[in-house]
Amino acid sequence: MAGRFRSGLPLLRRALAAGNFSSAQRSVVCPTIEHAKSYATAAPAKEKKVKVPVTMFGVSGNYASALYIAAVKANALDKVESELLSLIEASKKSPTFSQFMRDLSVDADTRKKAITDICDQAKFSEVTKNFLVIVAEGGRLGCLERMAQRFSELTMAHRGEVKATVTTVIALPPEEEKELKETLQYMLGQGKKVKVEQKIDPSILGGLVVEFSQKVFDMSIRTRAAQMERFLRQPLSSDGN
Repeated sequence: MAGRFRSGLPLLRRALAAGNFSSAQRSVVCPTIEHAKSYATAAPAKEKKVKVPVTMFGVSGNYASALYIAAVKANALDKVESELLSLIEASKKSPTFSQFMRDLSVDADTRKKAITDICDQAKFSEVTKNFLVIVAEGGRLGCLERMAQRFSELTMAHRGEVKATVTTVIALPPEEEKELKETLQYMLGQGKKVKVEQKIDPSILGGLVVEFSQKVFDMSIRTRAAQMERFLRQPLSSDGN
């Protein structure tokens, strides 16, 4: 089975070395058959300007960006991220709490009190607590998981980290994961740290699919088989004989 993964790594290296992928926001590289609103409780005497490392759009992006600015100003970026993710995990383990977060029929005061009590019991920081209260008051607790995901993207960018999602049919053996990390690290260069997240998807049949920096490198057997099928269906060119 390890051979299935290893067969994809040389293809990934060649694709990275070629560097001929599109500069579009999300490009796909498939080897072919042939080759602020601040949530801080009090503003400091002199506000320091905080630049968001990644420009984000939409409701979740706006909330995440505002929380990032507030957390940086409070020097509590890691703490806020940890608290936010712990709340998300807790909601996944409690169907009642998860339903409460999605139920828009609950009035704003009830949502605010419930979130305040939870934050007090968990001893969350003021930045996290104030943020969650505003989200609750606005009836957007159902979007909290997406906000947390976008916030984590900002904290990773702040730390110079790049998340790479690797999809395989079974978990990568340690030596394969290490080799993949080294390949991605070489491509990114100094100043960046790769964090690998593994996904299991038996439907790709073998090989691997790597997603990072808004690019997709598809070395799966499923994709290569589909390419072969398209190739075989092409009519033979006539040479006049």
